[in-house]
Amino acid sequence: MTSKVTWVSGLRFIGGSGSGHGAIMDGSQTSSSKEVLGPSPMEMVLMGLGGCSGIDVMHILERMRQTVTGCKVELEGERAEESPRVYKKIHLIYTISGNNLSQPRVEEAVRLSNEKYCSVSVMLNASVKLTREVKIVQDPVANLG
Repeated sequence: MTSKVTWVSGLRFIGGSGSGHGAIMDGSQTSSSKEVLGPSPMEMVLMGLGGCSGIDVMHILERMRQTVTGCKVELEGERAEESPRVYKKIHLIYTISGNNLSQPRVEEAVRLSNEKYCSVSVMLNASVKLTREVKIVQDPVANLG
């Protein structure tokens, strides 16, 4: 796996992945810049964790034959006061929508993602306190499809 970041201007970098995708990262939130063009690198860490875990949860729930119509992962990070201001705690809130969802299966999918399959989660777990909660929204409309 490869990646590169290239300085654009100010505190902005554009990142490129080996698979050909890109994203702007902007550290201007910490300066007097009026225009912020992208998330900070630390926000990207949260998004990477949410995306990695969300992908796993959806894959696991599909294999468990759960009818999912929506999946959202909200992340709340708490950082150290002193530099380098690493994350001390990250709380993940999963909201899963679907028809006849099994609470135990959804919770098991989230647990498996966080503890076994999501490489970002497993990596961060070594130094960050990760907590999670699961909300299920039963969606009767899913039965119409």
